[in-house]
Amino acid sequence: MAPTPLRQNGGVNSINNKFLKIDLHTHILPKQWPDLKKKFGYGQWIQLDHFEPGKARMLLDGKNFREIKCNCWSTEERKRECDDTGVDIQVLSTIPVMFSYSAKPQHTLELARCLNDHIAQVCKEDPKRFVGLCTLPMQSPELAVQELRRCINELGLVGAQIGSHINEWNLDAPELDQFWEACEQLNAAVFVHPWDMEDKGRMEKYWFPWLIGMPCETTISICSLIMGGVFERYPNLKVSFAHGGGSFPATLGRIAHGFNVRPDLCAMKIKKNPLEYLDRIYVDSLVHDEDTLHLLIKKLGVNRIMLGSDYPFPLGEHHPGKLIEECDWLTNEEKEKLLSGNALQFLGIEHKRDMFIKEKSVRYIGN
Repeated sequence: MAPTPLRQNGGVNSINNKFLKIDLHTHILPKQWPDLKKKFGYGQWIQLDHFEPGKARMLLDGKNFREIKCNCWSTEERKRECDDTGVDIQVLSTIPVMFSYSAKPQHTLELARCLNDHIAQVCKEDPKRFVGLCTLPMQSPELAVQELRRCINELGLVGAQIGSHINEWNLDAPELDQFWEACEQLNAAVFVHPWDMEDKGRMEKYWFPWLIGMPCETTISICSLIMGGVFERYPNLKVSFAHGGGSFPATLGRIAHGFNVRPDLCAMKIKKNPLEYLDRIYVDSLVHDEDTLHLLIKKLGVNRIMLGSDYPFPLGEHHPGKLIEECDWLTNEEKEKLLSGNALQFLGIEHKRDMFIKEKSVRYIGN
């Protein structure tokens, strides 16, 4: 039986209020943090230049990387914007440029602890609206596991956001096995976000690193986990991928065919066809296109896709969940899974569902 939509005066309220919404893919920063280049004496560290009220420049080694607004650090502004679009819970993670995997591991750990403490504090202040993912010094798997344990066991975060690769390592690098093992033991959710895309030569123009490079990065990360045997070795590992899995769903046929015709190159660590691992893959819904969402559901199943908007950035879905809500070929039960049910399960927070629904009722319906 489909979950009962929230109702007001005997009828469904508005499209914003009908379903519980959990946005898996959102980014946040503290308003400020120490000047790490000055402190460590080197490196491509991000700093914020609050050049006018409500706006800041992200400076990468002193050069403008991106301009952001206060919704990137102000929780009050985030909640106002969530209310406007009917988003009930945001899953918070840092901006990928903050990963800092190329820095000295101990220095990356120091930044990660600062970012993770901030996310944990935001979640502690309003646990009915925010859930947190940590960032880790993945270039040192030992330190990454140490910080992951602290974040899960002490800070109450539910998992980690990591990059699609760690410097020269793809995600099947044997050095990362201890990280995957710890994630499985801790029941930590892992959200893989593309980053550090090629941006030189033919990729310099037309925002290609973000439009084309990111989907390719995600596909590499998925194929690495499959063909590298990571999913085989860690059967209870929970991993999701940004932007609808990038170009992976559209290239499934080619990947599977290549595995069959060139096992000498593709079947080095696994014997099963890559298609047999699709039930291990979660993705967010950020595809901007109804036909692509239909393809995702057809290939991965309705239980493997979770609302994700990339808030608060322009390449994201500006009205989170609208694409799902407006698909008249989806049942209410399927929409509920996509908008919140799958995320509750993936993040291990199913026990909070009633609390979230009660909070939504108070906020929107007033009973």
